[in-house]
Amino acid sequence: MMRHFLFGVSTPGGGFGLDEVTTVAEACGVSPTAVLWYEDFAAEVPMTALRNVLSTGRLPLVTWEPWLWRTDDVDAADSIIGSIIAGDRDDHLTGWARGLSSVGHDVQLRFGHEFNGDWYPWSPAAGVTPTEYVTAWRHVHRCFRDHGVTNVRWMWSPSAGVDNLHPLEAWYPGDDYVDVVGIDGYNWGTTQAWSRWTDPADLFGPTVAETRRVTDGKPMVISEVGCAEAGGDKAEWITDFVRWVAAEPDVSGFVWFEHDKETDWRIASTPRSATTMASALSEVFS
Repeated sequence: MMRHFLFGVSTPGGGFGLDEVTTVAEACGVSPTAVLWYEDFAAEVPMTALRNVLSTGRLPLVTWEPWLWRTDDVDAADSIIGSIIAGDRDDHLTGWARGLSSVGHDVQLRFGHEFNGDWYPWSPAAGVTPTEYVTAWRHVHRCFRDHGVTNVRWMWSPSAGVDNLHPLEAWYPGDDYVDVVGIDGYNWGTTQAWSRWTDPADLFGPTVAETRRVTDGKPMVISEVGCAEAGGDKAEWITDFVRWVAAEPDVSGFVWFEHDKETDWRIASTPRSATTMASALSEVFS
């Protein structure tokens, strides 16, 4: 077997969807070793979900989003980032710090992912600057550090395949504040008027190269990935993708976005795609 390789999934049920994870394992012949899901900023610490995932021996990857999508709150786009910087959210941050510390196992925390896109309210499209993002990130990190949290690994997560208004270096909180880099990217194929079929190396390669320069050797994973069916051969793309990841010396695995959302991203969108993923993973884990 090659170096330690992370094969994770994000499913609609997250920490409460372990049956969905089992379905992926059966389709692929390999049991996922990590489960990624999403939490609204104002949510309480997801203790039950964390315990569910940890009870199976898998790594929890919690994506903590600085907006309030679980409520009817329509605050200004940058209100969460601004209030974090101002210290107005410190009690809430402290609650998360204490809660995650009490888990007693490693947890990866992915705060404010895909900041370099234009679809989230912590991005330039919503008026948030890289300086503000970095300041907020460091403030959250310090709250955890000041409460002695040692089991949380911090994942900084840019998006691949986008035209960046600012270089990634401007968004980077610094080596003392980041433990691992997670890069998100999707092959949208021809599902959108603006999209085209994109090979794995073309999709991820430039961002991986830029990340290497910015983070000076931080470990990397592909933290979200999916492939559409329209516009090319998804099964072939899956094979190429897994082989590309395995060949990158500092990319230690991937998390597949197992959702039928904008399109059917799932591994098992067709029997052939699932069979091909099983074959590709067997090469990695043989």
